[in-house]
Amino acid sequence: MPKIGQAALTAKAALAITVSLNVFLSAPAGAEPAFGHRTDLSAKDRARIEAVLQPATDFSKPEKYERMQGGAGTSRKRINQDSFSHPTQNLSFEEEQEFKVGNGLFKKLWVSSPSSTQASDGLGPLYNARSCQGCHLKDGRGRPPEPGERAVSMFLRLSIKPQTEEQKALLDSGKAPVIPHPVYGGQLQSFAVPGLAGEGEMKITYEEVPVELADGTVVSLRKPTYAIDNPGYGPLGEDTLISPRVAPPMIGLGLLEQVHEGDILANADPEDTDGDGISGRPAWVYDADNDTKVLGRFGWKGANPTVRAQAAGAFSGDVGISTPDKPNPYGDCTEAQEACYAQPNGVQPRFGDTEAPDPVLDLVTFYSENLAVPARRNVDDPQVLRGKELFYAAGCTSCHTPKYVTRRDAPTKAHQFQLIWPYTDMLLHDMGEGLADDRPFGEANGREWKTPPLWGIGLTKTVNDHTYFLHDGRARNLLEAVLWHGGEAEAAKQAVVAMEQSDREALIKFLESL
Repeated sequence: MPKIGQAALTAKAALAITVSLNVFLSAPAGAEPAFGHRTDLSAKDRARIEAVLQPATDFSKPEKYERMQGGAGTSRKRINQDSFSHPTQNLSFEEEQEFKVGNGLFKKLWVSSPSSTQASDGLGPLYNARSCQGCHLKDGRGRPPEPGERAVSMFLRLSIKPQTEEQKALLDSGKAPVIPHPVYGGQLQSFAVPGLAGEGEMKITYEEVPVELADGTVVSLRKPTYAIDNPGYGPLGEDTLISPRVAPPMIGLGLLEQVHEGDILANADPEDTDGDGISGRPAWVYDADNDTKVLGRFGWKGANPTVRAQAAGAFSGDVGISTPDKPNPYGDCTEAQEACYAQPNGVQPRFGDTEAPDPVLDLVTFYSENLAVPARRNVDDPQVLRGKELFYAAGCTSCHTPKYVTRRDAPTKAHQFQLIWPYTDMLLHDMGEGLADDRPFGEANGREWKTPPLWGIGLTKTVNDHTYFLHDGRARNLLEAVLWHGGEAEAAKQAVVAMEQSDREALIKFLESL
């Protein structure tokens, strides 16, 4: 089989890359099988995975199959604005049809009730966008609004500090991640159906903060301050906690869901027992259906354990559409907003008990789980390889774990036993005061964020026509994003600060190749 860095890789060979790791893995003689927590694997499988997941040590050439960062489902289609919108390439014909129907529902524009358009009404009454695609434009990354523009792919989370012993007990139990604002709910919705006032408008002001690098280069970082203009339902109060969010890219979510929980927990070190300064913590979230806590994987603070939960929450909070998992047709409206509850909703009993009855949520979930990760570019470029070496040497892989092998028993065959390269540990890390939102959410305190995956990050400009990064888009390029790192990532950032310009450029070239 030709190497990944060579153009001779055929479609047939690509399909075989990770469907069966047997073609290139072998267990070291006499080695004890690792990954004992992987009950989905045989002892032989575990030994093979141990071999392939060893950290890179040779940076003179790409690792085997590194180009196919989304496993056998990696998209190798032409790089353009649609690069995040292709289906996982190893879906069956029937699954691809399901993906296409889900795509239509993901783009569907919902309208206010009542409407002559059957099964399309129920929008809001308060909302941030009229469709899933409205926030995740081209299935990619959101951005802050430009001056004079209203925010669509970015919004503000809202909550308050606990006011009563009952609220404190609710937070301590983990059954609620936050206490929503009593009037404005869990997030600010700038838009409303006709006849109803929106909740207000996000206002961002920036302060330029210069950072001098070791070679004398000065980089200006923009520090944001957030406020809410024109609050539609009275003052929010001084105790209101605000946290900004941009919509994250949608690629590879189904693969991340099939990373074995034990592989994630193996990287957790909440007490920093190894003394390396990195103390990743799992984001445990409450599962009401089973009255237990499960591992959070999705969202900037790991708020959701599954893609389906993330989709249902977005339908409810962002669009105001009810689903079987979130059946309230009034979305994020609160009892204090009487005019909101006076609006008609879009539930039509002949279709079901919710505005988006099954199979709508099923199809949108399947679509979201199967957006393909694009193939890497320039993996054998000497500058990219040098940047990869620097990425490792700076300690970036302590949080941005390069690779995993997904579960053999994943429910979708296309996700089974895939070698993937997402560059995330899916754990919470203290990122320092500079990135702190001072708003605890569940297991995450006000300085912690879940490590985001890096795959696809180099195509942000191509897909979304911007290069705004981090949870609130404050970074205008990848170097600024790195320089905002602090806390557990302070040492890695200082390694970048100390680099010569040629090495910094190589590091950025590596990130742009992902």
